[in-house]
Amino acid sequence: MAQDKNNLIVYCEFDEGHVADVSLELLTKGRKLATRLGVKLEAVVIGDNLEGIEKEIFPYGADVVYKIADKRLYPFTSMPHASALINLFKEIKPQVCLMGATCIGRDLGPRVSSALHSGLTADCTSLEIGDHTDARNNKEYHDLLYQIRPAFGGNIVATIVNPENRPQMATVREGVMKKEIADENYKGEVVNLDAKKYVDEASYVVSIIDRHIEKSKINIKNSAIIVAGGYGVGSKENFDLIFKFANVLGAEVGASRAAVDAGFVEHERQIGQTGVTVHPKLYIACGISGQIQHIAGMQDSSIIISINNDANAPINTIADYVITGNLEEVIPQLIKYYKKNSK
Repeated sequence: MAQDKNNLIVYCEFDEGHVADVSLELLTKGRKLATRLGVKLEAVVIGDNLEGIEKEIFPYGADVVYKIADKRLYPFTSMPHASALINLFKEIKPQVCLMGATCIGRDLGPRVSSALHSGLTADCTSLEIGDHTDARNNKEYHDLLYQIRPAFGGNIVATIVNPENRPQMATVREGVMKKEIADENYKGEVVNLDAKKYVDEASYVVSIIDRHIEKSKINIKNSAIIVAGGYGVGSKENFDLIFKFANVLGAEVGASRAAVDAGFVEHERQIGQTGVTVHPKLYIACGISGQIQHIAGMQDSSIIISINNDANAPINTIADYVITGNLEEVIPQLIKYYKKNSK
């Protein structure tokens, strides 16, 4: 099959005058994928007051930045943004589109992929380029997007391909990809598009009268030290020990999905495939078995310490240090030792 030379595009979320971090992370990955494919990396920003926004995007290696501006396109509403992307993609026909798996991306991605009959893989943990042979008809495809994510409850890691339909679409959670500037002085092309050409008046039927965003008081994503508890902690009361340990270390408290589902802590502390992805210098896993969904959110921690009464817990295979024992006994000793030696 002939190689599809159309370009790779990243939808850049825009809010409060800036591009979202997840979009910059996807531009970083997109630059590598586009280079591998031998195509241009493009970005699209939709909103209002977009003057100079390309200065945030070009350093990540974008060759083209499409800007669609109208005061009614900010803040985000579903129909106008979906209409803009659908009509733009019909025109430029990208072979790959990447979006953040945010509230906006989860809303926008399915609308666009459904309208274009393209398919969409959500919550990818890795993106690569590779070939594929369809065993049913022995047909070969080259340079497809490998959309990699845990599946079947995390029991396997699935590699999903879309051989025929375009664009190949994937969403990725914030923090999964690394954000790295390619070249501070990189300059691409800015294409200012007329919003009226891509968004019809009917799409503006919903308007936002007032918007209030409650900022999270939990800053787990940027914490250098995280003490995380799992279902093995046993109860909400026992989690007080985790909080006490974190307080002594100047750390933030995280949790596995099982602990959150059990009601031990709030969802904002959940780490993993369906929570936050973190990259701390030190990650202390307490009573966490280590399902693949959780490991996907913390495996890039610099140092991992596992405290578990099960010596064969899966998380122990990726831990740098393993302490086998009951949390109620181990953590008080660690607190006592730390206080004694940190004076």
